Amino acid sequence: MSRLSVSLKEKFLNGALSITLMSVLFGFLLGGIIMLLAGFNPLEAYWVIIKGIFSRPKYVSYVIIYSTPLIITGLSVAFALRTGLFNIGAEGQYIMGALAAAAAGYYLKLPMVLHVLAAVGLAVLVAAFWGGLAGWFKARFGVNEVISTIMLNWTALYISNWAITIESFGRQGTGKTYAIQPSAHIDIVGQWKRTPEGIAFLREHPMLWDILKSPVNLGFIFALLLAALVWYILNKTTLGYELRAVGHNPQAAEAGGISVQRSMVVSMLIAGGLAGAAGAFQVLGVSHRIATLAIMEGYGFDGIAVSLIGNNSGPGCVFAGLLFGALKYGGSKIQDVMGAPTEVINIMIGIIIFFVAMPKLIRMILAYRKRREQS
Repeated sequence: MSRLSVSLKEKFLNGALSITLMSVLFGFLLGGIIMLLAGFNPLEAYWVIIKGIFSRPKYVSYVIIYSTPLIITGLSVAFALRTGLFNIGAEGQYIMGALAAAAAGYYLKLPMVLHVLAAVGLAVLVAAFWGGLAGWFKARFGVNEVISTIMLNWTALYISNWAITIESFGRQGTGKTYAIQPSAHIDIVGQWKRTPEGIAFLREHPMLWDILKSPVNLGFIFALLLAALVWYILNKTTLGYELRAVGHNPQAAEAGGISVQRSMVVSMLIAGGLAGAAGAFQVLGVSHRIATLAIMEGYGFDGIAVSLIGNNSGPGCVFAGLLFGALKYGGSKIQDVMGAPTEVINIMIGIIIFFVAMPKLIRMILAYRKRREQS
């Protein structure tokens, strides 16, 4: 074996990608053992999940739709983590972004492209302010961002629920707001596919018709663009260098002339804006309204797991978000087909995160395997 191939193999085995892949493998393995103990055939269950993802074009489009908000909230958490802050508040920022987008989408009367830009822009600004509050509390008063963002999550939930009670905004007695204007939609041919011409065309193209049965929209494209933007900011700009320096060593960064307090606020402003964009795209592309929340929706909290599995990187969050979306959508099929509890999927995800958070254990396993090969 050449020196180059040995070097590449060493880098892979010691890198974050190998840890993530091993963690996913352990998640599936232990999830299968749990299903076996519960009296279900794990191979059959995994086959059902695979068919529930890939057997129809509509299923693939639903996986992408499920993945989109997870990718973007994962980017929000990843951005803050790369700068030394733990943004548990992505959930609240998502809620505030969704609320702002629903309000802008309903109240504003603008041409289509401008309406979408205005709704997304307002959502990003409101959510950035919400995230920036936590950053300011941390910089000004030393309040731990974990505590402040948890409290802001609940504040956001109750503000959203209160807003739905406003007569001009919420449909009284339904627990939902009025639908946003069609000019604020980001659905792909959302109106056309319901016209007689659209129906006639789609009947002649069954695969396309199957895809468009789902609320397929432009949100995933925006998610990919945001992932590229996060990568670029963190790796190719002076701002990204300063933020990463603060995250790596605040004392050294301050000694080098970087304002640590300013960096904390800026980091949380950007992280909040990203989570707010996730809420906006979900409203403009899928739900077209918001509803009263009894509990958190979970997009922000799942974003934490996406960020960890994606190694706090833009491309990593895209792949981790797609994995989560596939498991969440495909995993729901095992209950219908086999009667197996869907909680097994959440157990698998938890196991994956557990091993990702324990890189030392994974490296020990890989080192043991290497020693066995050498002996």
